[in-house]
Amino acid sequence: MSNRASSGATQIDVDLGLAGRVVLVTGGVRGVGAGISAVLASLGATPVVCARNAVDTPYEFHRCDVRDTDSVSAMIDAVAERHGRLDGVVNNAGGSPFALAADASDRFSSKIFDLNLLAPLIVARAANAVMQQQDSGGAIVNISSVSGHRPSPGTAAYGAAKAGLDNLTASLAIEWAPKVRLNSVVSGPVETELSHLHYGDEAGIAAVGATIPLGRLASPVDIGNASAFLLSPLAAYISGSTLTVHGGGEKPAFLDAATIDNKI
Repeated sequence: MSNRASSGATQIDVDLGLAGRVVLVTGGVRGVGAGISAVLASLGATPVVCARNAVDTPYEFHRCDVRDTDSVSAMIDAVAERHGRLDGVVNNAGGSPFALAADASDRFSSKIFDLNLLAPLIVARAANAVMQQQDSGGAIVNISSVSGHRPSPGTAAYGAAKAGLDNLTASLAIEWAPKVRLNSVVSGPVETELSHLHYGDEAGIAAVGATIPLGRLASPVDIGNASAFLLSPLAAYISGSTLTVHGGGEKPAFLDAATIDNKI
């Protein structure tokens, strides 16, 4: 099976050793999460997805508020009881609307931190309790963002939370070794059904893509492919790391501002 997304990402038919593995994808029903779930399913894994509200999905679904310890514990217990195992987790649920820091309330900022930093910890902690009891252990991938590694005006709390998530990943990789591996996928801008909220119309989305060296935004499949690799036996000696998936990053602004012919 080989599917090509409209943005140019390719879902490739390869054997990553994920067949039969049970992987929980938080927020795995739309956007980036749906792309991750689709890639895992195409590789023979069993995606288990969750969201706060019930939705139509081809995958096993659990209603769960990932910010709530009791809700997460009940979901992890249900998955482990049904399948007898939990091999992987992708902490994908997250995000933030635009809000300038001077205008954002403490309550707003707290919710952003809860969703993007505390929730992955809650889910990872519950999953680790199961994985530590398995002979094969497990792997956890946290979906982070370039916003945690550069200024993030308009989403400052989100950027700070993602920076914290990468540090959390590295710390837990030490605490939970050798049974459980943890890594971050540091994602650049991704084209989803909500891209217009950040970049405007199709022209705006294309203009943002043109600022990226590879000439486009990431697709959900790009993030799914990276996540699948980190969950797989091919990454058996990779833990506590960040895999940056951003198409080459951002061109330095000075290249366009300079008055000599050095345009790239």
